[in-house]
Amino acid sequence: MVTKYLFTILAIAASTAFAQSCQNPQVEAASFTSLDATVVTQIAYITEFTLKCDNPLPANYALYAEVDGKSLTAARIGENKYQVSWTEEPSKARSGVHEVRILDEEGFASLRRARRSDPAAAVAPLLAIQLNHPGSYSGPWVNSEVLATVLSVIVAYTALRNKGNILA
Repeated sequence: MVTKYLFTILAIAASTAFAQSCQNPQVEAASFTSLDATVVTQIAYITEFTLKCDNPLPANYALYAEVDGKSLTAARIGENKYQVSWTEEPSKARSGVHEVRILDEEGFASLRRARRSDPAAAVAPLLAIQLNHPGSYSGPWVNSEVLATVLSVIVAYTALRNKGNILA
């Protein structure tokens, strides 16, 4: 019985000693969004960022993201470089600033625990990145085919109406 408690305490101490968190995070970010909704079925949002910390991070340091209540995984694309991406339907995609909240494993676990009791709960992120989406072009208000049809009907009507005046 005592060995169980001793083993548990030892395991907790070892996990906290090996678990590292980013100290004094600094980030450089670049973002991209789809701007033309006439040829795509989904609007893509992509944020790439480089994370620099005062302490060295392990090679398998995992990061997570939360955007508008959706939890996402940050993909590691290089040394200390990560990418977060997601898609939305053009009808649901809103223009403006989207806040991408980056969380480490501890922060993500805290967020999941908090969300179990309160779905609107928030946890302080490791860092936040602002992604600006200016909006998507959905095409002209009137399609060219409709405009050409309307103009041809007007020209044909005018020609037939004035046919009598020309022949007389």
